Amino acid sequence: MPRFIVVPAIPEETGSMRIGSRFYCTTAPIGFNIYDSEARCRLPDSYPARDEAEQACNQLNAERLQNMITESTCTSSP
Repeated sequence: MPRFIVVPAIPEETGSMRIGSRFYCTTAPIGFNIYDSEARCRLPDSYPARDEAEQACNQLNAERLQNMITESTCTSSP
């Protein structure tokens, strides 16, 4: 399982409006976030399109894989 995955962003409340006796909350458009499955949190960056988030996610996973390979070769060297 990759460490970073793309998830829908949590909508941000931008205000409220009243219709009759009820209040309705207005929200900003939903984008996408990257979720760190190891730290169990969303990264602060937000992406308006899923493909942009996928590219950033793939880059983060590739960097993590490269760091793991580098660390394993450093520790296995005599």
